[in-house]
Amino acid sequence: MLNHKKAHSPSVIEAIILIMIIVGLMSISLMKYSAAPHIPILLSILMLITYGLMKKVPFKILEEGMVNGAKSGLSAVFLFFLIGILIAAWMLSGTIPTLVFVGFKIVTVHFFYAIVFVVTAIVGMAIGSSLTTSATLGVAFIGIASALDASLALTAGAIVSGAFFGDKMSPLSDTTNIASTMMSVDLFEHIRNMAWTTVPAFIISFIIYAVCSPSVSAANLNKLTSIQEALIQTNLVHWYSLIPVFVLAIFAYKKISAFLTLAFNSLLAIILSLFHHIPSGQELFQILFNGYVSKTGNEAIDSLLTRGGMDSMMFTVSLVILALSMGGLLFTLEIIPILLKALAKVLNKIGSVITAAAFTAIGVNILIGEQYLSIILTGEAFQKPFEKLGLANKNLSRVLEDAGTVVNPLIPWSVCGVFLTNVLGVSTMDYLPFSFFCLLSPLLTIIFGWTGKTITVNKSKLTA
Repeated sequence: MLNHKKAHSPSVIEAIILIMIIVGLMSISLMKYSAAPHIPILLSILMLITYGLMKKVPFKILEEGMVNGAKSGLSAVFLFFLIGILIAAWMLSGTIPTLVFVGFKIVTVHFFYAIVFVVTAIVGMAIGSSLTTSATLGVAFIGIASALDASLALTAGAIVSGAFFGDKMSPLSDTTNIASTMMSVDLFEHIRNMAWTTVPAFIISFIIYAVCSPSVSAANLNKLTSIQEALIQTNLVHWYSLIPVFVLAIFAYKKISAFLTLAFNSLLAIILSLFHHIPSGQELFQILFNGYVSKTGNEAIDSLLTRGGMDSMMFTVSLVILALSMGGLLFTLEIIPILLKALAKVLNKIGSVITAAAFTAIGVNILIGEQYLSIILTGEAFQKPFEKLGLANKNLSRVLEDAGTVVNPLIPWSVCGVFLTNVLGVSTMDYLPFSFFCLLSPLLTIIFGWTGKTITVNKSKLTA
């Protein structure tokens, strides 16, 4: 993805020191000061520029490296804007509220943990946000678990597993779009390829949760009932609201480009919304840009349904541009290539390079606590080694999600770990052993790497 001019060749020691400074700067900023990742990335960029100037690299070349890095993510920017619009349109049409309502309908006290896992997975896919799913649906399930006298740690593990399955496999998820964009892989091709590791992890997790579920015959399901009633009262739950979901699936099966799929689906959702609500032109444009705002008075419902809009994607867009700009500098100054060259002797097999990429993504999550950076930095670092072995880009994009996206909630000091502990009231270390899907995903991606199963190799692209 990144084709930069070689402006400088640092020693391995210099490269390691610079990487350690960047990791240290980000770790302290994110974990100690709870800073947005943008600020430490910008500081890292300034540090790399200073280093480059000290090494007598012309600023014009450094600037060109940053621009080339950011340029590689421009296709994602357009997709992100469309995703923001689609989420707002799906709220307006009732697609997301209807999916949530359907999810609630299948909840029973039998196989409780398995049902929690499935429902959070459905809702997670519908809204493309693991944290929103956990903060709304998850909190309700924790309350029900208390009424059932069920294990809160197991319940939290099922919530986290389901929410991050949904986040990982949703075309609305920012991490899914970042991973596919990083590797220049079509969004739906990326999702289809992830299914090879994600579906087995889902099935195994479901079985374990079903076996572990408590044996009870009755429970207090008032919290779920109240949320269902509140959803009905929004006048957004309709059978026809599910049409965009089926259309999305058909377009994905037909391998129609993500850009056209999202644009058409947004228009379809807006048309369907006219059956139950006719907004004014001003209201419609306001919702598409700023997002749908729910005003039911029910805090859980309003938190779940207030989302979307082009403006909601600005955080992700700015983060991607900054991170890719930093990546451009890391390549222009030969920092990442020199480290990979030092590892070249052990990165000569498909299994070893996939394992190295997976552990790098996990390592970034542990050291920095940021899932976006685990995807972006690992993607930039391992694209060349994957290409050298003739591996298709979708192999790496899958590893980035299997070992990057779903590992973040398992780190106590990570962004997701801290958030989930606060909203669920269960410590990260308590739910970690029971987050079966999140634990299985990196394990399966490594196993498949060594066995060669589901790995796509482009023999024509093997490089010397």
